[in-house]
Amino acid sequence: DSDDTRVMLDALAALGCGLRREGDVLHVTGLGGRLAVHEARLFLGNAGTAMRPLAAALAVLAATQGGRFELGGVPRMHERPIGDLVDAVRQLGAQVEYLGNAGFPPLKMAPAVLKEVAEVTVKGNVSSQYLTGILLSAPLLGREVTVKVDGELISKPYVEITLNLMKRFGVTVQRNGWESFVVP
Repeated sequence: DSDDTRVMLDALAALGCGLRREGDVLHVTGLGGRLAVHEARLFLGNAGTAMRPLAAALAVLAATQGGRFELGGVPRMHERPIGDLVDAVRQLGAQVEYLGNAGFPPLKMAPAVLKEVAEVTVKGNVSSQYLTGILLSAPLLGREVTVKVDGELISKPYVEITLNLMKRFGVTVQRNGWESFVVP
């Protein structure tokens, strides 16, 4: 229970996910890859672990399903870089606009026509959260995507957590060391 988890849960609820508490257990019902809400402004405080995966997923969903989303937070969040992640989703054809300074939140996602690319490159030496965001959003594309890592990947244990989580949900990612990942 923290500010980061609270803003993430608020964002998921605003997007239409089901949240049900049973004592210390929280049951989250996802959206099955289909938007329940096509327009939302999400306040993510200073939670980079909410901002980065949501930015990637909502960029893809906005493009493929006609959504319009704004993601922002506290002033400090708007000083935290996100440009490398935005560059990665733009490689897919997603439309992401900076509402303040280029390379930083707040962000706006809008409908777009995704490219039929089979490869996306993510810088590995900045934040593993960028790679995590791309890996988690790739299955939403409905086609196989190779995610290449440019440079040395930092925070490998966090990427391993992402891959294990994806496997628990039925997405087995083929890994070529830490250089590239094939997402079915």
